Amino acid sequence: VQLQASGGGLVQPGGSLKLSCATSGFDLDLFAIGWFRQVPGKEREGITCISGTDGSLYYADSVKGRFTFSRDSAKRGFYLQMDSLKPEDTGVYFCATGWGTSCTEDEYGYWGQGTLVTVSS
Repeated sequence: VQLQASGGGLVQPGGSLKLSCATSGFDLDLFAIGWFRQVPGKEREGITCISGTDGSLYYADSVKGRFTFSRDSAKRGFYLQMDSLKPEDTGVYFCATGWGTSCTEDEYGYWGQGTLVTVSS
């Protein structure tokens, strides 16, 4: 199982970025997939996930209405469209796959390397 996140960078507040996660070694339609964010001194936070049990889509309150999670199983990739970015969205973003229902770090066993997003003027 491999995941590789890309698309991070520096963007001004109010701007947009799209993160991509290229995958191999597992079926995107059968397992949980998600995006997590980590900032220095804090635990990794689940931003948006698709449940591995019922396919339900979760968004953290902090990103609802601004971020959009999508998946392209044919291309073996999933994506995070981030709009109306705020300075507090700054962090390292990780894509991951696991087996659970909750968008929590302990239910995800395979991780990409992370891509840095910096929102600053």
